Amino acid sequence: MSSISAAERERGTAFLPRFDAQGLIIGIAVDSGTKEVLMVAFMDAEALEKTRETGLAHFHSRSRGKLWLKGETSGHFLRVQEIRVDCDQDALVMLVHPEGPACHTGAPSCFYRKLDGEVLAPLAG
Repeated sequence: MSSISAAERERGTAFLPRFDAQGLIIGIAVDSGTKEVLMVAFMDAEALEKTRETGLAHFHSRSRGKLWLKGETSGHFLRVQEIRVDCDQDALVMLVHPEGPACHTGAPSCFYRKLDGEVLAPLAG
């Protein structure tokens, strides 16, 4: 049990990220210009530290069980402009400048489809 009070976490000025039982926090990358949601991934303490240290978005790969720098193989880095923290500090929104497509499929955003009834339909644009 954490010794940090809800009031301290929710209303205080200290950055007190609340990682889940697996040591992860949600990281949402949003294009700083268009405000489009680009991707959602998990971050552990190491990924958060590297992101803050380098200004490039780092995440924790659950499938590989290790740190990964977004763009390390594609060159499509996400340059972090600002990190916003939600009320109980268990999710982060990173306003980023994308250097190419954010999605591994080559789409600008991982959110390139919408639910249309029972099927996925591509977004116009």
